[in-house]
Amino acid sequence: MADVTRILNAIEQGDAGATEELLPLVYEELRLLAAQKMSQESPGQTLQATALVHEAYLRLVEVKDQSWNSRNHFFMAAAEAMRRILIENARRKQSMRYGGGLKRVNLDQTGLVELDERIADELIDLDEALAKLARQDETKANLVKLRYFAGLTIQQAAQALEISHATAERHWDYARSWLHAEIKRKRGSSTPQ
Repeated sequence: MADVTRILNAIEQGDAGATEELLPLVYEELRLLAAQKMSQESPGQTLQATALVHEAYLRLVEVKDQSWNSRNHFFMAAAEAMRRILIENARRKQSMRYGGGLKRVNLDQTGLVELDERIADELIDLDEALAKLARQDETKANLVKLRYFAGLTIQQAAQALEISHATAERHWDYARSWLHAEIKRKRGSSTPQ
């Protein structure tokens, strides 16, 4: 992985050819992360793991003045890019539900549409709660992003965040409980009386 760090430094220095060298080195790992994440998504998801990897990679290398301190920092940025892509996809689906993209649906498909809409709503609620958690404790929020959006194991996420496995376990338990309570509170306050 020393090559990845070297190439990341070259990209940071403005070497245009370095971006072409980076993709072959990180593609399989990014593809694995995306595949793990997409396996958690609902059936019928229109976004595929390959498309998610390509979109995330393009977003990472197109940013001017981007600097990555390490391989872990790069993969944290990749997890964040994947999270944003999935949230944008959910928001787009949600806006279409409210008339932005009306289309004819067969009656036998309505169950799938309702499921897809519910999942998009849940993903947006999670993103909003995650943003609130990040303002309170960025490490815990980053742990959730790595676990949920990038599909890393607790051990992989701990290594990426440079914290111990035990600390990652405690943070994960706390963050899951906190997010669950926050989402429940938000839904309770938005329920019509």
